Amino acid sequence: MTTVATGRFNDLTVVRRGRAGFYVDGGDDGEILILPQHTPADCHVGDTLSLFIFVDADGRLVATPRAPLAQVGEVGWLRVVSLSPVGAFLDWGMPKDLLLPHGEQRFPPEAGKHVLAMVFRDARGRVAASTRLDDFIRDEAEDLRAGDEVTLVMADRTALGFKAVVNHRFWGLLYSSDLPRPLRLGERVTGYVRRVREDGRLDLSLTPVGMVRLEGAAADVLARLQQAGGVMPLGDKSSPEAIRAATGLSKNAFRQAIGMLYRQRLITLSPHEIRLPDA
Repeated sequence: MTTVATGRFNDLTVVRRGRAGFYVDGGDDGEILILPQHTPADCHVGDTLSLFIFVDADGRLVATPRAPLAQVGEVGWLRVVSLSPVGAFLDWGMPKDLLLPHGEQRFPPEAGKHVLAMVFRDARGRVAASTRLDDFIRDEAEDLRAGDEVTLVMADRTALGFKAVVNHRFWGLLYSSDLPRPLRLGERVTGYVRRVREDGRLDLSLTPVGMVRLEGAAADVLARLQQAGGVMPLGDKSSPEAIRAATGLSKNAFRQAIGMLYRQRLITLSPHEIRLPDA
């Protein structure tokens, strides 16, 4: 017999249908009810389902196929629903709100505002939240290398750009000069490892690194040029702001892209213009 992982998705088998609804085998935790309002219409005894397990308002384990905003081991941008003597309660997308205990608060939260919080299990196995991210997120990354695709959550604006949580485990940095668009605190996006520094810290990018990135940017510039009738008023001397507004690329990425297109004889260049050869 096994124990289900509370606060995470589990693959569980439907064992019976009762008055309240369908039940799955929770191993050592016994049978667990799938919330009737969330039960798939085509649910049958014998099916194996991927279900999120959490404790309801009555202290019982229940299951749902719906995903929370963050599960155990993940950070999420969660709204503060209310404040109480035991802490703050956060909306994590489940019927029962998630407790952010006073001892896990890096700063006093405000009702109605959002906080970036790690979902974790405390010493007693209860699922809770913490805004003390440095207790969970490390500066030195492991098992990552340049070019790897990663999940990023925007954590803080800095003088250099955005500090981001990488794969819910490590800190990394996105430089302002490499941002193709504005970002929001708490936004979750797909990113890439641009560089692993000697100290193990990560520099990040929102576009693939190396030739894959250049080919993607070059293809995008070529498509925009074709849509514009073969001529765009952008070139090596154009301002970074004009380039970003027209293409979504940094000036450095744009220069590399048009350089690749020029070497393939797909465009002609002038300081303030790119053009298809027959335009």
